Amino acid sequence: MSLLVVGLSHRSAPVSVLERAALTPQARAALVHDVLAAEPATEAAVLATCNRIELYADVDKFHAGVAELSTLLARHTGVGLDELTPHLYVHYEDRAVHHLFSVACGLDSMVVGEGQILGQIKDALALGQELHTAGRLLNDLFQQALRVGKRAHSETGIDKAGQSLVTFGLEQLARGAEVTGWAAGKRALVIGAGSMSSLAAATLARAGVAHVAVANRTLERAERLAQILTEPGAGTKVTAGAVEMSLLHEELALADIVVSCTGATGLVLTAEAVTAALAGTVCPVDADCAEASGVRLALLDLAMPRDIDAAVHGIDGAHLVDIEALAEASADAPMAADVDQVRTIVSDEVAAFGAAQRAAHITPTVVALRTMAADVVAGEIARLDGRLPGLDDKQRAEITQTVRRVVDKLLHAPTVRVKELASTPGGAGYADALRELFDLDPQAVAAVSRADSTRLATENNARESA
Repeated sequence: MSLLVVGLSHRSAPVSVLERAALTPQARAALVHDVLAAEPATEAAVLATCNRIELYADVDKFHAGVAELSTLLARHTGVGLDELTPHLYVHYEDRAVHHLFSVACGLDSMVVGEGQILGQIKDALALGQELHTAGRLLNDLFQQALRVGKRAHSETGIDKAGQSLVTFGLEQLARGAEVTGWAAGKRALVIGAGSMSSLAAATLARAGVAHVAVANRTLERAERLAQILTEPGAGTKVTAGAVEMSLLHEELALADIVVSCTGATGLVLTAEAVTAALAGTVCPVDADCAEASGVRLALLDLAMPRDIDAAVHGIDGAHLVDIEALAEASADAPMAADVDQVRTIVSDEVAAFGAAQRAAHITPTVVALRTMAADVVAGEIARLDGRLPGLDDKQRAEITQTVRRVVDKLLHAPTVRVKELASTPGGAGYADALRELFDLDPQAVAAVSRADSTRLATENNARESA
């Protein structure tokens, strides 16, 4: 196993760099394809969220792998390599496994313990499987990371410390509104209809907003989200409707609360649009606008790159919370007592994963050895048939079974022991020793590995079709 991770996150880079380095879905696909095309890598996957971009690869050369992955990240993000390099972190082998497992548990999130990262890891794995860039190592790694993350959330109280980024953002928005019951009876505009926007809309509905308008590039998805919010089983009294993006500014003038999270590469709301919306705000009949002061429009921007112009921070009557503001606020967020327990889970799972991978590494060699032994038995039985043609079927079967038992008993102890030794740290060399001692054909070992990879791909396709 030669697992390498090269990436940047909110812990290593300012939001301004993360914003410029954000990758579209098409760019992610192109990136992993280019990683595979590079000589040092045989598998690749990309984990891209609003506050991290990480490349995972199985490489045969560490230094060449770091150089190639760093160069490809710079090329596909559009951030110059000289500017990007100071913000990159590198993890290798067990440390790389430890990093992903920590990420999956929410220990490396902007809001410690948040669970949305599990969905994003699942998406990264799905992309690698769809593009056939994730082989045995990355399939095992990401699937185990999902199990570790779920274990952390089910066995500890990490959820008490961690909210989703959406919930944390809305909490910060409420604090900035400087009023109690800040959402009750208000009109909300949600821009985007993805997972984070959907969660924001549902959270606002539970907080008591009177109406949610959903604007999305694809109107059908906005209509679907609006329908879900108003279904009888939703448990809220909110009304909701879909809005075409061409009518966004008109809806903005009616809104009290705005949440935006789209995949747009440019600004969705400019400072001028927000200023115009505030200027056109109509005073409700039951409110005294002459005496009203403070925030009249609360905006939460969860997109990376940003949807809402940062200049909105300077507009009177508007309160903007964006990823940069959330990063500053999360630095002071309390840590749960369960964090130490989660760290113990991660350490134990890293050790178990490493042992399993080292043991799996020798399996093709053991299979190739047993195949060679079976071929030797078959050859000797054929030779015996030529020398003793008078053997009947019963005699031939008894001799064949006896020879096979002898070979199996001779191979049993060393193959079991070599698997045990291979699972220990530094045990990878036992596969090489076995191949050398028994003069195994490297191509035969590789054929077993290819067969395993084909079987794995078939199993993945079957799971996706189920």
